[in-house]
Amino acid sequence: MLGDLLALLWAPFLMCLVLTGIHAYLGVHVLAREVVFVDIALAQIAALGATAAFLLGHETDTWESYTFGLSATLLGALVLALTRSRRRHVSQEAVIGVVYAVSAAAAVLVADRAPHGAEQVRTMLVGNLLAVRPPEVVKVATLYAIVGLFHWLCRRPFFLISTDPDSAYREGWRVRLWDFLFYASFGVVVTSSVRIAGVLLVFSYLIVPALAGILLGRTVAHKLIIGWGFGTLVSVVGMTASAVFDLPTGATVVCAFGLTLIVLWIAFQTVRPASGRLTPSA
Repeated sequence: MLGDLLALLWAPFLMCLVLTGIHAYLGVHVLAREVVFVDIALAQIAALGATAAFLLGHETDTWESYTFGLSATLLGALVLALTRSRRRHVSQEAVIGVVYAVSAAAAVLVADRAPHGAEQVRTMLVGNLLAVRPPEVVKVATLYAIVGLFHWLCRRPFFLISTDPDSAYREGWRVRLWDFLFYASFGVVVTSSVRIAGVLLVFSYLIVPALAGILLGRTVAHKLIIGWGFGTLVSVVGMTASAVFDLPTGATVVCAFGLTLIVLWIAFQTVRPASGRLTPSA
């Protein structure tokens, strides 16, 4: 029984590690840019594209569906890059919220016209991790490694624009162009992730490990290491709970992320005042 369970879960677990690796890194950028909901907006845009492909008769795991999703996401990346300005008259987070709401509503309208559209919407929300097989893990890991290499080569403008956009403008960087390249590469990751894990789990992998890293780490390297470790731990907890209690895997891991972050925050708030009281006497 245990052997059968391990055989079923090891490929989905490896996929969770792949998702943790790329999304925790991107989450550090997103939190630094203060555009927390950009991931769920781009994920919803990708889901809208995949739903449109589904309406035209293309299943979720086909290249046609991926092309629809990626095309929609790149269009969303262009919108996000163009709405970035040096002087913010309107918060970009507000624009992102509008993009998400419109994309979600449009996906519902499209799904309403498709046979089994409600099931498609559900799949886009929570994914189907248990259906992951080893070849798909290898394919997605290779794609994310290429995206990671691209970000490493472009690390200077990406981190500068994320952490100090005013300096980026002063130094003459073409901020909107670099923003488009950032969001476009982000969109490639999101389009692939949504098909596997769904909108909610992708958002959790992006934000929660990065939050843990920022809460406990100081340097970028420390934040990433903590985020990767936290994401791995929660993946184990969530998938184990899903298997033991026979619960939907994606939704269980999302809830595990939320509960574990609450526990971490309570522990941090408990330890920090105690440390503060000890400091003067030392």
